Amino acid sequence: MTDTIVSLGVALGLGLLVGLQRERTQESLAGFRTFPLITAAGALAAHLAGWADSAWIVSAALLGLVAIVVAGSFERWRSGKGGAGITTEVAAMLMFLVGAVAGTGAIAVAVVTGGIVAALLHWKRPMHALAERLTDEEMRAVIRIVVIGLVILPVLPDETYGPYDVLNPFRIWLMVVLIVGISVASYVLYKLADARAGTLLGGLLGGLISSTATTASYARQAAGERTVAPGAAVVLMVASTVVFGRIFIEIGVVAPAVLRQTLAPLGAMAAVNVLLSAIGFWLWGRVPARSGVQKDPTQLRAALVFGVLYGVVVFVLAAAKEYLGESGLYAVATVSGLTDIDAITLSLANLADAGRVEIDTAWRAILLAALSNLVFKGAIALSLGGRELGARVAPLFGASLVAGAAIVLLWP
Repeated sequence: MTDTIVSLGVALGLGLLVGLQRERTQESLAGFRTFPLITAAGALAAHLAGWADSAWIVSAALLGLVAIVVAGSFERWRSGKGGAGITTEVAAMLMFLVGAVAGTGAIAVAVVTGGIVAALLHWKRPMHALAERLTDEEMRAVIRIVVIGLVILPVLPDETYGPYDVLNPFRIWLMVVLIVGISVASYVLYKLADARAGTLLGGLLGGLISSTATTASYARQAAGERTVAPGAAVVLMVASTVVFGRIFIEIGVVAPAVLRQTLAPLGAMAAVNVLLSAIGFWLWGRVPARSGVQKDPTQLRAALVFGVLYGVVVFVLAAAKEYLGESGLYAVATVSGLTDIDAITLSLANLADAGRVEIDTAWRAILLAALSNLVFKGAIALSLGGRELGARVAPLFGASLVAGAAIVLLWP
């Protein structure tokens, strides 16, 4: 009896919530009183079905509700009060099912579903406005995200192939989904910030999207306008610092146990970079010109390239460990890190989590990859941004490299 009362109370509460929202829209079909009656009917139908051991009771009750909704809609149309949409009609049938789910005892499912229905109904205007603001390219980006995460991933086999037993198509593409997800979230923030993004925000979002692309973008600006160089140097240092936040996210998602054991040395390196960023901001913290629009991170070609790169890095790391030992891992990490830190970070985190690589070796190799990437970005800044930018970036990047080398060599 207690369970029955609880489920009926939850159903009524969810009906009142949705009904209140519909009442505020002056909906004539169903409102503050009708929706709780609908959800209560669903809950009672589910209880009756359980007591009588007859699932048809819920189906019959739902068909009766459909008939009532159709009759009510027809009457509104005939009296000239009908609207163009069927949102309330659909919501009524869905909330009946929510009540039925609550009646079966699945309270959490009912609450979550009812809350989502209420939120979707309430957010009508913002959602319509968002749909109107989306460009064709942004809509294509949404579809690409769906393809990358919801179409390709589920059909890939979750088993290993090839030598060293490390090439798993599902795991490889899962890493692609993770990287695209991080970049997309940062890209959305970047687009929302628009022209208001200053030095710190430009470096923060640039580092989360792609610190290398950010370096190239600001370096080109510094070459065209010398007054941009001081602020651009700060952006590059901040972006290179945020890289460690990205590393922590990646390791934390794929191997939380590894993150706990590598947080101290990698965190020490991140702290050094934070200090250098603060010094740079204190010296040259002016707002630079807006960087060029970042590349859309949902491009399928870029996702495929990263997937191939990740697979190659995993395979090469396994081979290097087999034939060359730790020195081979460090060499692969240094070379791989020149252009991409994500692949080597995820590869080493997974290998360390599986016990194929020692934790100390993994974090040192990741740090070497980050340092080699810093060297690469320094070269980009100098070659594209000229001496004005290079003179400001060199002491910041140089101090970071010295600190990183000391941590690699001296950390116990």
